[in-house]
Amino acid sequence: MAWLRKERKNMEDVLNLISEVGVPIAGALVMGVFIFLIMKQLFSGLIDDINQIKMFSKMLITRVKTMNNDMIRIDASVSSVLGLTPDLDRMSRAENFVEDGSIDVRRD
Repeated sequence: MAWLRKERKNMEDVLNLISEVGVPIAGALVMGVFIFLIMKQLFSGLIDDINQIKMFSKMLITRVKTMNNDMIRIDASVSSVLGLTPDLDRMSRAENFVEDGSIDVRRD
């Protein structure tokens, strides 16, 4: 019986709101609440997707750094096997360029 009294109270509150501000304004308020709830749900899913993409980006950056170090090592090994002098300037630029506190391995 308590839930019935609560429902009746809620219904009276809705009817009082409609009688005070009118049907169009009450309808606009209800639609505003509905749109707010939908946007809140959409943005929560969007934030999860953004965090997942951030994680993938960090993983890819780590892989690029590893691959660049491997390429430098392979280049030095092949150069020494073929009797060529490796390009030490390029190797030192790739290993020592620091930007934003981390080594930027994209410079060639």
